[in-house]
Amino acid sequence: MILKKISVRTHANADGFTLVELLIVVAIIAILAAIAVPQFSSYRKRGYVSMLNSDVKNAFTIAEAYFTENPGVVLNNCAVIINGGYLPSAGTLCTASGFSEITGSITVTGNAAWGLSVNAATIDYNGKLTPAAL
Repeated sequence: MILKKISVRTHANADGFTLVELLIVVAIIAILAAIAVPQFSSYRKRGYVSMLNSDVKNAFTIAEAYFTENPGVVLNNCAVIINGGYLPSAGTLCTASGFSEITGSITVTGNAAWGLSVNAATIDYNGKLTPAAL
């Protein structure tokens, strides 16, 4: 009978978690967040770089296809290649400066808020890429 009373008392007072247990859980979550947030930022920047480099290569491919059908044309903006099927990614701006089969370049610029050190990818008429970079 005495053991039963002791058993009931200890279980009756054992509701919830102690403050120390809660602080340990919060500390573990804070440590994991401190590790994950910078890594996530790095992943996003690498994704932006890949997107810019890919976009400028796609614009170049569409422009080359356009030149096959329209030799001797000079592109001073990206409207023709956008109408030809090039779809720029969200947050990017495509510009062409005197781009033809023998001269010029196409540049795809990203949003300045992305925090890249080189926020634009450029490709010249020969297909030489100057990539965006972290």
